[in-house]
Amino acid sequence: DHVYRLGVMDVCRPTAVLGVLSLGGMALLWRDISSKVKGENRTLSSLLSQYFAVKVVGWLGKRQRGKLEADTLNIRQVQEETLLKRLRKNADTCYGKQYDFSSIKDCEAFRTRHPVTTYEHYRELVTRVAAGEEKVLIAEKPLILAMTSGTSGASAMLLSTKDTNTEFFLQGVAVCLDAMRRAFPASDSLQRTTKLFYSPTFRQSEAGIPIGPNSSTPASSRHMLNLYTTPAPAFQVPSERDTLYLHLLFALKDPSVGTLESNFASTVFYAFSALQERWQELVEDIKLGRVSPALALEPGVRASLEGQMKPDPERATQLRTHFQQGFVGIVRRLWPQLNLVLAVDSGSNQIYGEMLRERYCQGIPFYSPFYAATEGLIGVNLWPEEERRRYLLCPRSMFCEFLPEASLDQETPEKHTLLMEEVQEGHSYELVVTNASGLFRYRMGDIVKVVGFHNQCPVVEFQYRRGQMLSVRGEKVSEVMFLGALKRAISQWPGAQLVDYCCAESAIMGESCGGSDPHYQVFVELKGVRNLTEEQRYKLDQCVQEDSAVYKSFRFKGSIGPMRVQMVAEGAFKELRKQMMAFSNTSPNTFKMHRVLRRKEYADFLLGKTI
Repeated sequence: DHVYRLGVMDVCRPTAVLGVLSLGGMALLWRDISSKVKGENRTLSSLLSQYFAVKVVGWLGKRQRGKLEADTLNIRQVQEETLLKRLRKNADTCYGKQYDFSSIKDCEAFRTRHPVTTYEHYRELVTRVAAGEEKVLIAEKPLILAMTSGTSGASAMLLSTKDTNTEFFLQGVAVCLDAMRRAFPASDSLQRTTKLFYSPTFRQSEAGIPIGPNSSTPASSRHMLNLYTTPAPAFQVPSERDTLYLHLLFALKDPSVGTLESNFASTVFYAFSALQERWQELVEDIKLGRVSPALALEPGVRASLEGQMKPDPERATQLRTHFQQGFVGIVRRLWPQLNLVLAVDSGSNQIYGEMLRERYCQGIPFYSPFYAATEGLIGVNLWPEEERRRYLLCPRSMFCEFLPEASLDQETPEKHTLLMEEVQEGHSYELVVTNASGLFRYRMGDIVKVVGFHNQCPVVEFQYRRGQMLSVRGEKVSEVMFLGALKRAISQWPGAQLVDYCCAESAIMGESCGGSDPHYQVFVELKGVRNLTEEQRYKLDQCVQEDSAVYKSFRFKGSIGPMRVQMVAEGAFKELRKQMMAFSNTSPNTFKMHRVLRRKEYADFLLGKTI
C-alpha cells in the first residue's frame, strides 16, 4: 500500500505541474484575446478561430516577408529559378513539347526560342482545354477558366490553377497583411471586418470546368466567413442589390467594425451611395430586429438571417442621429474604432478612392495592397501609410520582361524586352509575363513606370492599359494624363464634384456625335452643378493641351476638333455599370469602369442620358 501510494504521488506531481502550467497558459491566452477584443456579441468559438487564424497568417506573413526581402537581393537568379520551375512543370504538355521546354536551361535560351505573345496565340489552345483535352498548355486540370474584366477590349478566358491561388495567398495576402500590421498596429485586433464581395455566377465549359471571375469570392473564402460581419447565408442571395443591403445591415448593427474591405475602391464607393439612398430602411430594420420584407429572399435564407437579428432601438437611434448630421465623414461616426479601408484605389479606381477620402471616409487611412490581374499576382505595396500607390514586383510570382514604352509603336517591339535588373528608374514599360497557368512571354497590356528599387527589385506605379489610350490622330493621351487634366478643369468649375467619367473617340460614335473632325466625346457625372457653360467645357480641352504637346499641335492645326463635354444625369454611370457587367459576364468583385469606351452601344446609352 505504501509503495502504491508513492507511485501515485510520483505520477500525480508532474500531472499537477502540467495542470498548473496549462491553466497558466490558458490564462495568458485568454488575457491576450481579451486585450484584442472590441465590441460585444462574440461567441467564444468565433473569437478563438479568429485569434488562431490571425496568429497563423501573422507567422506566415513574417516568414514570407523574410523570403521576399532575401529574393530582392538576388533578382536575376530568383527570376531564372521562377522561369525554369514553370517550364519544367509544363515540359510534358503539347505546348511544352512544341517549344522543347525540357532543353531550356536559362532565360536567354527561352527568350530566343519562344516568341512574345498576345491572347490570339492562346485562343484555340484554351478552347481545347475547355473541351476537356488534357496537358495542352499546363500539366494539371485548371480549377477555373477565368474571365478577364474586358476593360481594354473583349474579355479573354485564361486558365487558373491551384499554384496561382497558393502563390497569391502566400506572396500577396500574407505579405500585405504583415505590412498592414506593421503600419497600422491597431489592426492587430479581434474586430470584425466588413468585406464587400458577392457570389459570382459561374457557367460550365463542355468538360464541366467552371467559367467565371478569378477573384476572392465567398466560396473561396468560406473558412474565413466568421471573421466578417455579413452572415454566411447572405452569400446565397443572387441579387447584388439585395446582398449589398445585407452587407450594410449587419455592418451597421456592429459599432466595433475594424476594417472595411473590398477588392476595389469602386465597390466601397457604390456601397456608400446605396447607404445614402436606403439608410432609413436600414435603421428601421435594426430598430425592429428584422430583415426588410422588400428583399427577395428564399424562406430558409430569410429565417436564418432574421435569427441573427434582435430589436436594437438604442443602436437605431444612434444611427439615425449620425445620418441626419450628413454623410461627410459618416464612416468615423458609424464605426469609431475603424482602423482602415482595405481596397485597391490605383489605376481606374483612383477617382473612387479620392471621392471616398473627401466625403464618406474623411480621416480614415486607406491601404491599396496589391497590383494583380486575372493573370496572377504582379506586385505588393510594402508602404501602406504612403499616399503614393507603388508596388514591389513579386520576383517569384511571374517571370517578368519589359517592353520600353518608346518602342511600342515599332513593328517588332518584342525584340527590345528587358529583364528586371535592366529596367531604369523613371522609364515606363509594358509588362510581358510568364505565369504559373499557361501564359508564356505574354503581353499584358499594362504600362507601368519604374519609380525606384527595393534592393535590386523594381518598384512600379501603374500608368494605364494599352487599350484605354485616347488616340484619334496618333497623339496617345493616357488614362492617367486625361484624369489629371479633368481634375484640374473641374477645380475651375465652381461647386462641381466629380462622380464618374469616361470618354469615346468620335470614330465609334458614327453620325450621333456630329462634326467631321476627329475629336473626343467626354461624359461626366457631376454633383453640385446643374449645367456647364461652353467656356467651362472648353477648359478641359485647354487642360489636355497643357499636358500633351502632341494633342495641342493637332488642335492648333485643326486636325483634331474641339472636345465635346457631355454632362449626364445622376445615376447614369450606375446604370452603365450594370449594362457592362451583363454584357461581359463580369462579377461585381472584378468590375472596373471602362475609361475609354470601345462599344458604340455604351456611348449611345450615355448620349441618351445627357442633360
